[in-house]
Amino acid sequence: MRTISFTEFRNNASLLLSAVEKGEMVIVMRHGKPIAKIVPADKVEEGEKPLKKPALRLVIKGRNLSSAILEEREK
Repeated sequence: MRTISFTEFRNNASLLLSAVEKGEMVIVMRHGKPIAKIVPADKVEEGEKPLKKPALRLVIKGRNLSSAILEEREK
């Protein structure tokens, strides 16, 4: 586990995220207080909700969505 300042994170984000990809955990501190814990995606703790929700998929049988939209606009 590595502890770094916010400024160090901001200046070296790409390198730090590469280290996280390899399995390292990084704690980001601001004014001596922890503000973030960055862990590899496969190590997200049980029970945490993902930040992104699955996108809504619109499907119309027999034709693609863009043709259906264009047809609807012509009406």
